Amino acid sequence: MPGFFSKQRIIARPGYSRWLAPPAALSVHLCIGQAYAFSVFNDPLTRIIGISASATDDWKLTELGWIFSLAIVFLGLSAAFGGKWLEKVGPRLTMFVAACCFGGGFFIAALGVKLHQIGLLYLGYGVIGGIGLGLGYVSPVSTLIKWFPDRRGMATGMAIMGFGGGAMIGAPLSVWLMDQFRSATSVGVMETFWVMGGLYFCSMLIGALAIRIPPSGWLPEGWTPPVVANKMITDKHVHIDQALKTPQFYLLWLVLCLNVSAGIGVLGQASVMIQEMFKGSVTPAAAAGFVGLLSLFNMGGRFFWSSASDYLGRKHTYMIFFAVGAVLYATIPTMGMAGNMAMFVLLYALIMSMYGGGFSTIPAYLADIFGTRFVGGIHGRLLTAWSTAGVLGPVLVNYLREYQIGQGVAKAEAYNMTMYIMAGLLLAGFAANLAIRPVHEKHHMKHGDFDELDGIYPAGDADH
Repeated sequence: MPGFFSKQRIIARPGYSRWLAPPAALSVHLCIGQAYAFSVFNDPLTRIIGISASATDDWKLTELGWIFSLAIVFLGLSAAFGGKWLEKVGPRLTMFVAACCFGGGFFIAALGVKLHQIGLLYLGYGVIGGIGLGLGYVSPVSTLIKWFPDRRGMATGMAIMGFGGGAMIGAPLSVWLMDQFRSATSVGVMETFWVMGGLYFCSMLIGALAIRIPPSGWLPEGWTPPVVANKMITDKHVHIDQALKTPQFYLLWLVLCLNVSAGIGVLGQASVMIQEMFKGSVTPAAAAGFVGLLSLFNMGGRFFWSSASDYLGRKHTYMIFFAVGAVLYATIPTMGMAGNMAMFVLLYALIMSMYGGGFSTIPAYLADIFGTRFVGGIHGRLLTAWSTAGVLGPVLVNYLREYQIGQGVAKAEAYNMTMYIMAGLLLAGFAANLAIRPVHEKHHMKHGDFDELDGIYPAGDADH
């Protein structure tokens, strides 16, 4: 009798609907997407002691900024190291561990607030929570790709759209909870951390219990793989360790890193940027609406572009991201100087849709290039590109802005150089994407190589 968390235990029985898998994935991604909304805690965390205003011993924003940075770094690291483990043990155990880490991270962070020890916030939300982010991010993706071989892009878009939309739930929920718990002696952050940790753990646990994997050789009813396959879509498989020996892996790493770098830095400074570029015309409330709009396009783009890639092809989709994105970035300074706010907002909305689309399209791109057998683990290792971009993008935007202002450039024009540099990054990404070719057959696994590795058994052994 296989163990409750074993891979064999969650093989779907005949008649199982594959459409039950996306809700299980969303129950995880909608939780971990809260990471994008962590900034709503920054201001209250600077008033833990002073309550109404920051006291001398309260934490500074510069100290608090490391919490999110650590979470993104450990997201990439845990995805890289945990991806191979995911392929071995299956998504149920991986999602359960992710739930323990992400929910537990909130509990440790709450203790850090109570004791006023910022190291516990770094450890809780940053390190342990970041590990939960990484494991939770990759665990459902490879499963959905296996359930939807006929719509790989749509499948990954359904899950990763949830990550983009998690902030739309997490931000208002966090603010509402802090309002409920706020008192003369508390800003409500500690109590909010306790509640959110419990809610997110339960939701992710439901996803872990509900997830199923298809039996070996399963195909959607009435669908057969195309006889004449696209050269960029392989029916072979590359082992996770062998993938690191191919040039395709590093080119795809650059593709993701450059696409994310061009968007993530701007996303973090969107509110300040639009207020400075259109000084006097944009209120803080309107700027918050602008950020909300970008989040909406970020989320929608994850589903739209990944679904479109099923028809356009993954390589062509990224060509659009890079070529059109470069033109949009290069046009933004002109719109700013002309005072054309409507076009400025539209251009950024389109950029954010392609930023989100880059995240959701990359798992399907990996499955096309390396096969589906180890796509979860390979995807995990590729996410180190996100960790790198999470540092590179904000540094470019923030430090170049400070440099420009220091040189006497007006704040309204301080982002112009950054926009041109972002356009250059996207052109470099275009070149990297253009260089991607099918993996050489010497890297492909032979049929007997993976029979005992994947641990897939006939259908009918799942705990239903």
